[in-house]
Amino acid sequence: MRGEWVVGDAGTSRGTSTPLARVPAQAGPDRARATAAVPAGFAARLRGMVPRVAGEVVREVQRTVPAYRLPMDGRFGQVLRSRVDLAVRQAFEHLIDPTTPDTRWRSEFRRAGRVEFQEGRTSDALQTAVRIGTRVAWRLLSVEGQHARVPADTLFAIADELFVYVDELSSVVIEGYTDAQGEASGARERRRRQLLDLLLGSPGPAQATLTAFASTAEWPVPDRVAVVALDRRRPPAAEDAPFGHDALLDLESENPCVLLPEPDEQVLAATARWLGPDSRGALGPSVPTAEAAKSLAVARRALELAGRGMLRGGEPLVRTRDHFTELTLTADEFLVDHIARTALEPFDALTPRQRERLETTLLAWLDTRGGVAEVAALLDVHPQTVRYRMHQVEALLGDRLTKSDTRFTIEIALRSRRLRESATDR
Repeated sequence: MRGEWVVGDAGTSRGTSTPLARVPAQAGPDRARATAAVPAGFAARLRGMVPRVAGEVVREVQRTVPAYRLPMDGRFGQVLRSRVDLAVRQAFEHLIDPTTPDTRWRSEFRRAGRVEFQEGRTSDALQTAVRIGTRVAWRLLSVEGQHARVPADTLFAIADELFVYVDELSSVVIEGYTDAQGEASGARERRRRQLLDLLLGSPGPAQATLTAFASTAEWPVPDRVAVVALDRRRPPAAEDAPFGHDALLDLESENPCVLLPEPDEQVLAATARWLGPDSRGALGPSVPTAEAAKSLAVARRALELAGRGMLRGGEPLVRTRDHFTELTLTADEFLVDHIARTALEPFDALTPRQRERLETTLLAWLDTRGGVAEVAALLDVHPQTVRYRMHQVEALLGDRLTKSDTRFTIEIALRSRRLRESATDR
């Protein structure tokens, strides 16, 4: 029945002689209203009720909506009373004269919605307060109407029009609320992007600077973080990102990434699912928050190596902690290449096949600490073959294998070369 019947000067309804005019219930907020819902003789009594109705609305809202259960002796009380008084007064004036201009009250209530967001109250609390206030107003109005012998059909029409009009009032308040919410969200996201840039810059931020930026971005500073570098050629869908409020995201730059407070296995599993088979990411090591740039640098390096086929495994999320050896061996490829050429120079005169056999045997020997049987089992060859090859290696390298530093250098050379060759073979 809402909005279906209002008092007018044409037609009758419900078996009463009170003249009524039919108005569509679903007409929009700007629909023309040429007739009043309140009989002229009841208008003065309605205006006189405004202070009493507003006071009762305030009391009931405070009693039933926790968000408004605050002391009334300060600014909060002043603002709440004035807003409720304006809402009741404007609604009653509209019932009395629908042609009353409403530009001012729309502006006021849009501003009121903004204030509600800025004060930290939810839109649910706001709308609950409006509904409760409307019920209180109607209860008091209907009692007064019965005392004034206003016909029942007229009271029904007043109720219809009151609820329709309050719906409009509520929508204006919510407009203001959502406008402020959108602006705040946009500003917060900008500040969070600035914070992420600060954290990933070099050098890292001083603690005081980090704390100040984090406060403006509404970001609780964790003790440790890890950064996920993302492949910009195959970025995952931003709208499906599984991260909570504490994550900082950059999915639009040339080097997209996600900064996570030290993630647990559940978060990492969700990240891997988000990446899926068509995207790739690399998780940097956990570091103190101010050193986030170091985590990102390692993650980007791992992402590059994975793209070149130099890391074992084909999972969507590469975990750098599983590849520290490979990352170390390739940290300075020019230097490692020079080490390899120098350390393995005695093998240069061999044929490629001979070189491959001897280097493989030597690396296995280094891995097993010189156990012939273990090397033979590892390479699936006869122990005598191992002895023969190792005699050749010793003839080429002389006493280099007896020195621990030289042995270590040779192992670095062999491992880096195997790493390159394995990437070439894939």
